[in-house]
Amino acid sequence: MKTNKILKLAIGSLMLLSIAFSQSALFLLIAPGARAGGMGEAQVAVADDSYATYWNPAGLGFQEGYEVAGMHVNWLPGLVDDMYYDFLGGRVPVEGLGVFGGNLIYLNAGEQQHTDPNGVDLGTFLTYFFSGTVSYATMISEHSSIGFNFKLLHQHLTDSFIEVGTEETKGSATNFGFDVGYLTKGYLGDRVDLGVMVSNLGPKVIFNDEEQADPMPTNLKMGFNLRAYESKHNSLNIVYDVNKLLVGEYATMDWDGDRAIGGYDENGDVNLSGNYNQDGQKEIAHTDSWWKGIVTSFLDDWYLGGDRDMNNDRVIGGWEIANGDTTQSPDGAYNEDGVLEVGNSDDRKFTDEFSSLIHSIGLEYWYNQMFAIRGGYYYDTEGKITTPTVGAGIRYGNYGFDFGYTVAEETHPLNNTMRFSLMLKF
Repeated sequence: MKTNKILKLAIGSLMLLSIAFSQSALFLLIAPGARAGGMGEAQVAVADDSYATYWNPAGLGFQEGYEVAGMHVNWLPGLVDDMYYDFLGGRVPVEGLGVFGGNLIYLNAGEQQHTDPNGVDLGTFLTYFFSGTVSYATMISEHSSIGFNFKLLHQHLTDSFIEVGTEETKGSATNFGFDVGYLTKGYLGDRVDLGVMVSNLGPKVIFNDEEQADPMPTNLKMGFNLRAYESKHNSLNIVYDVNKLLVGEYATMDWDGDRAIGGYDENGDVNLSGNYNQDGQKEIAHTDSWWKGIVTSFLDDWYLGGDRDMNNDRVIGGWEIANGDTTQSPDGAYNEDGVLEVGNSDDRKFTDEFSSLIHSIGLEYWYNQMFAIRGGYYYDTEGKITTPTVGAGIRYGNYGFDFGYTVAEETHPLNNTMRFSLMLKF
């Protein structure tokens, strides 16, 4: 099967959101809510409406009354015209138990053309992604709350099975995951709230077999909400979030220092095409399980592993540079392209972990708690995504309307992305 160019562009753009990691379920990282969209996607310490079921379920614990909220947006409008994202969430307080809630997310990636390896047209298929979440939150003190999410998700890349090379791979996968969040309020003279959330905890997503499974995009989000100014009719909030993917990921590396990649099976027996070393360590590119990645994601960029195989020839070094030319040498520290391989692990340092952080900052000005103007900035160094955002909101009685707009370069896939969302309390 050949995936058409549009699908490749769309999926490639979604991968920007995952900071170039290889995990699946990337649609779970798309931020819902036009309010958040106008504030640089900073919300973990705000979470004061039904969108808390996504941003931080602990926020539900502070909320009263029933509410439903929804958003529809044409996603990546600069690339495709039939791709859209829908979100529907709500909350229900239960006296004596806490607050329950949930959300539904649907991403339609559009209709794709299906052809066989010879280019023969086999019709079309629909690519879509869906998740359903149940939320619960309860107060654990006068100023703090804890919340949990349980989610089921289904990813439908194509109908039935697809041929990839000589393999037949399932076109869909179903999985589950968990979120846990915490929100505490009232610091610095009741002006600062703090929030933290770990989302998408769960087993790897399997489309074909466990060896090729992709990890869930487990994410740590921390942030604060500063009520910088408050008067009878005016208020200004400054919000900041920082995100880190808790996915332990490794490039192809020489873990045991024998200057070769693999050569053994997982039991330590000789196998020239094996991907393990004699100690049973996997040396080709791989990711850790979710429960292990919570820890190793803080170590994989600088501490764990060995010298990297920069040209994927399964040999570390073997060449030297003399007078500007590369020549073969058993003790050479470079590869054939003149890139250092022997000892390149010494160049990694703890500060490398900070390059994978995503920063979001937002400003929100309210007049009379009825009209809001918002601005924000989304900054991802490793993913090379730096986008300002703007937005506005209206609250009238039990109704709410929000608008968010992403300001990006003309060639950026999120350019001209407009979010509209509605809210109803009853």
